[in-house]
Amino acid sequence: MLHTLAVANYRSLRDLTLPLGRLNLVTGANGSGKSSLYRSLRLLAATAHGSATSSLAAEGGFESVLWAGPESFARAVKAGDHPVQGGPRREPVHLRLGFAGDPFSYAIEFGLPTPVPRTLFGHDPEIKREAIWHGERWHPRSTLVDRRGNLVRARDADGRWQVIEQNLAGFDSMLPQLADPERAPEVLELRRQIRSWRFYDHFRSDRGAPARRPHIGTRTPVLADDGGDLAAAWQTIREIGDEEGLRAAVEDAFAGAEVSVQVVDGRFGLTFSQPGLLRPLAQSELSDGTLRYLLWIAALLTPRPPGLMVLNEPETSLHPDLLAPLGRLIRRAAEASQLWVVSHARPLIDGLLEDPLTHRIELDKDLSETFVHGLDLFERPPWTWPKR
Repeated sequence: MLHTLAVANYRSLRDLTLPLGRLNLVTGANGSGKSSLYRSLRLLAATAHGSATSSLAAEGGFESVLWAGPESFARAVKAGDHPVQGGPRREPVHLRLGFAGDPFSYAIEFGLPTPVPRTLFGHDPEIKREAIWHGERWHPRSTLVDRRGNLVRARDADGRWQVIEQNLAGFDSMLPQLADPERAPEVLELRRQIRSWRFYDHFRSDRGAPARRPHIGTRTPVLADDGGDLAAAWQTIREIGDEEGLRAAVEDAFAGAEVSVQVVDGRFGLTFSQPGLLRPLAQSELSDGTLRYLLWIAALLTPRPPGLMVLNEPETSLHPDLLAPLGRLIRRAAEASQLWVVSHARPLIDGLLEDPLTHRIELDKDLSETFVHGLDLFERPPWTWPKR
């Protein structure tokens, strides 16, 4: 479980440190920074897959994702007595991401690349700093694996530093490159933990959506992020997961309905029966809202719960009557996984807030910088960035 998330200089997140709970509900007006916070989590996950640089490129490049305001705000600017102005920098340009969690905490810092002659990749960011440590707050004494530039060190069984890599490429995170069970077991464990995170963002439900087509089925304990293996995931839950919970989730949303899995020539497809219909509907015939809700059931009742599951606006295309059952489904899933839910829908928000374990993160902006309502300087969790 993650206890703290920290982001610095990513889009509107100039300096944000958040306490996290079991079920985290992110709300706020349009433009308040919800999407930036969601993307920062995805970028953090991309480091464990070795795709952080390409992920930044997909967002327009390193320079385009950096905080566009001043390095800091003077008190008079915050009070509105003086205009916002730039000034000489006190720190090098950087983008930082990190979290404190169990069993390890982690931080990574991207910076401007060192000029290299005869290269066309001069705009790729470099990883200047990475660290894995024990505890909530970074300190040199609690650091287990330490990366500065191209050099990576790890502590041995006696607590002494050993160099495990001297020529790590500036565009490579140590997580996918140095997951060695003997020299750096902490890297291996952290990589496994982050790679287990799941992100579900706007399931497609158009006529050509993967979730509408039958497909060759194999055991599927984890629903794909495009929902293309819905029928196989459904059958997997029935056979090795919570079959009764699956039935109950359908009944809670669609009274009297039944969902079945049909196999034709090895291809799996769903059928949906409901009172008043003379025949079951194939998944290609379902309404957008019904199909999306079945996708959420398959995602949230996974027989292989991840450490972290992130749902971005799960209410999209759902009828208001489905939001209360969706809230109950999410609250149940939070018993097995840490959840992060980004939502605009008031009925879903109210339903989730009925659970005392729901931790609300309400975002807003001041001078284009994202902040959290009700979280003042003294309530921020302890956090220190590893020094470059």
